[in-house]
Amino acid sequence: MLFSKKDITRLLVPLVVEQMLAVTIGVADTVMVAYVGEATVSGVSLVDSINMLIIQVFAALATGGAIVVAQYIGRGDHNRAKEAARQLFFVVTAIGVAVSLICSIWRIELLRLVYKTVEPAVMEASQEYFLLIAASYPAFAIYNAGAALFRAQGNSRVSMMTALMMNILNIGGNAIFLFAFDMGAFAVGLGTMLGRVAGAVVMLWLIRKPGNLVSVEHFLPYRFEKKMVATILRIGVPTGMENGMFQFGKLLVAGLVSSFGTAAISANAVSNSISNFACIPGQAVGLAMITVVGQCIGAGEYGQARTYTKRLLGMAYLFGGSLNVLMILLMKPMVTFFPLSPEALRLGYICATMHAASWLVFWPTAFALPNGLRAAGDVKFTMGVSVIIMWTCRIGLSYVYGVWLGLGLIGVWLAMISDWVVRTVVYLWRFHGERWLRHHVV
Repeated sequence: MLFSKKDITRLLVPLVVEQMLAVTIGVADTVMVAYVGEATVSGVSLVDSINMLIIQVFAALATGGAIVVAQYIGRGDHNRAKEAARQLFFVVTAIGVAVSLICSIWRIELLRLVYKTVEPAVMEASQEYFLLIAASYPAFAIYNAGAALFRAQGNSRVSMMTALMMNILNIGGNAIFLFAFDMGAFAVGLGTMLGRVAGAVVMLWLIRKPGNLVSVEHFLPYRFEKKMVATILRIGVPTGMENGMFQFGKLLVAGLVSSFGTAAISANAVSNSISNFACIPGQAVGLAMITVVGQCIGAGEYGQARTYTKRLLGMAYLFGGSLNVLMILLMKPMVTFFPLSPEALRLGYICATMHAASWLVFWPTAFALPNGLRAAGDVKFTMGVSVIIMWTCRIGLSYVYGVWLGLGLIGVWLAMISDWVVRTVVYLWRFHGERWLRHHVV
């Protein structure tokens, strides 16, 4: 077997901690901004919906590079793995700069296009926050690529420690700029940018060390390698389109939520912050699948790829299920931790509880399992499934439940759970077949 229990544990534990840090920073932002007022927390929440769309595109490109590198490592071809890493950094940097410029210049138009009915105070906070978030995109793209490359090597401790540093800078910066200088939503964006820039610098420094299994000792002079970039994009682009369409769908749903009023927007933000904790074990397992399944496929060990996918999925259900049961029991004090109106807290409690209860059955197979398929190169199938189910279930049923049936925000969350159910059925069917193992990435 390519991976012992110790190898899996050494890979998975830092990933869990890293995901916990990522969620913690989101909750800390929401709590600190909530003390400023509902208009500010709503403005930050609306931008974060757009922000997640762009982040998922960067994550997909990094995943494409990580899958290619993992499969080269599985084959024992470390020189090609290093070249793939080098090309990945330049691709994500170029795309990060382009996206940053577009969002910085046209941020007001983008916000008004998506959110047409929000209050003026909410829109003003959104514009302030978006300016700095957009400026941080190139740094975030570089950090994300470096983190994915270290995970592909089986070294998730590096990304964990870097995430810890970023969180300290982010939360510390938020506290100083928000409470000492009273800078509102601008303060949260400034703290986020500070953390991301530091993360990018650390990743560029660490990836140059010769002792790494995969290192990039020299970035310049840069030589564009068309075939290698095409291989990365062949995995990254479908994954990016899948993630992008998924987040775009969530963005449309966020626009629908904004029409339900400020209390619904705030409740949605609180529910998302709490629910992110519920997904930590599953997200960690999904990231581990990229490394484990990718290296198995690269080594030609297709039976092991299937075996490890089952084992990792079982771990997601075990640890994620335990966490969600605990969250259900503690949901009321968790929700009331946020200083919001009684109506926002009531809606937040209902939606977060629905999420945790449904996670116990559907989330791992709906979102962790497809990462095993992607790591084998089965990206077009997962993209097609995700896009179709997103538009029919997540978006379509949000309008059916939320607007036509008059359930409002609760209807939107019911539509999300319906999305999970359909994904589970389709991905389990695909996994039990053989076609997902027949792709050749490298």
